[in-house]
Amino acid sequence: MVDRVPATMSSYSITMRLHTAPDHGVVGHVATAISQAGGVVTAIDVAESSHERLVVDVTCSASDADHAGDLSDVVAALDGVTVHRVSDRTFLLHIGGKIEVSSKVPLRTRDDLSLAYTPGVGRVSQALADGPEDIPRLTVKGNSVAVVTDGSAVLGLGNIGPGAALPVMEGKAALFKRFAGIDAWPICLASQDTDEIVKAVEMIAPGFGGINLEDIAAPRCFEIERRLRETLDIPVFHDDQHGTAIVVLAALTNALRVVGKELTTVRVVVSGGGAAGTAIVTLLLAAGVTDVVVVDRAGALSADDDSLSPAHRQLAAATNPRRARGDLHTVLAGADVFIGVSAPGVLDPLWIQDMASDAVVFALANPDPEVDPAEADRYAAVVASGRSDYPNQINNVLAFPGVFRGLLDARAREVTTEMLLRAAEAIALVVKDDELNPNFIIPTVFHPDVPQAVAAAIRGAEG
Repeated sequence: MVDRVPATMSSYSITMRLHTAPDHGVVGHVATAISQAGGVVTAIDVAESSHERLVVDVTCSASDADHAGDLSDVVAALDGVTVHRVSDRTFLLHIGGKIEVSSKVPLRTRDDLSLAYTPGVGRVSQALADGPEDIPRLTVKGNSVAVVTDGSAVLGLGNIGPGAALPVMEGKAALFKRFAGIDAWPICLASQDTDEIVKAVEMIAPGFGGINLEDIAAPRCFEIERRLRETLDIPVFHDDQHGTAIVVLAALTNALRVVGKELTTVRVVVSGGGAAGTAIVTLLLAAGVTDVVVVDRAGALSADDDSLSPAHRQLAAATNPRRARGDLHTVLAGADVFIGVSAPGVLDPLWIQDMASDAVVFALANPDPEVDPAEADRYAAVVASGRSDYPNQINNVLAFPGVFRGLLDARAREVTTEMLLRAAEAIALVVKDDELNPNFIIPTVFHPDVPQAVAAAIRGAEG
């Protein structure tokens, strides 16, 4: 018997097919054993009942893969119970992939084929050769996005390569469709060479209305985005940077509404100077924040530090006006806001007491944040994280579907800072005054108004 009672997650959900004695009371014993072992039973179905045996499917949630194995062992140890098979529901969901291509037009008769394919399609192709401005209107290009990765910085898994990144990119494509009606496709490139990646994206660009760069490691991602924006006539958006920055600014806007502070006067400390941290800082500065200090493993980034890398030197030149030096604990003293996009456990919850009154803490490292949100909540006025099992989840799904919906609708050629600022404002304003409180500063990703509001903001910025 295991002695832990961990927090369970649906992503570690298993279904056990059990063969038991023909006694329905055994089902109760199974549920009790799983509960005592820290699992959460979510479904029990009797698949077969006879005088000889019961066949029972028990679905339960665990905290991780090891815990799922423990639950199976606990059930197998019960008298009269045999674990016939264990299925991991997450892996079952991914069998065959999560997306598909389907036709929007009927293809049942010769007449259908003559319109959708030859000879009719030849007329359309010739028309597009004569008038290429109609390509977005008469092809999938007008509603399609390439989700491009090299697999070098996938979630919290690191450099796992393009093949292993494919399920994540499929998921991104599914989210595009679900929340904005956009047809997106994963493009996983077998290269981590900047020149090759840029060339590959340039070569596929004619078939897409926008490029979403995803899970490409810094600092390579900065150059790839910059070069593609210079050469392509369609918008290029690095979601790990700009999507994160949009949602953070939206959440911070509302958090400061809760505590009665202004963006232009607060002191902000950002832990993490990578892609997300750099984009967040850049957008905060554009929004009017004047005092931001970025901290990495070696301490605060300061323009008078000659040891900084070129990327960090550029970041330091735009931040830290007081030339603060020292570790995270040191520079956090007196700060109004902490934003973490770095590593688990770097923020001791007791340090929050050294911040200014009514402190705001965003611990966004995922799945394990910089500080336990429950512990941070003891000392901070507002706490947000990247996790779905706590209030105030900072989730890029709030931003990128609406951003690209607006970009495609406007036939935009680029992504501007004004667009990002307007998108953040649109998300923030979805939370009405009578809804706003320390545990609700950002709308849920399923709020129906969010994609439309963001898309309208992007179209307005383009116009």
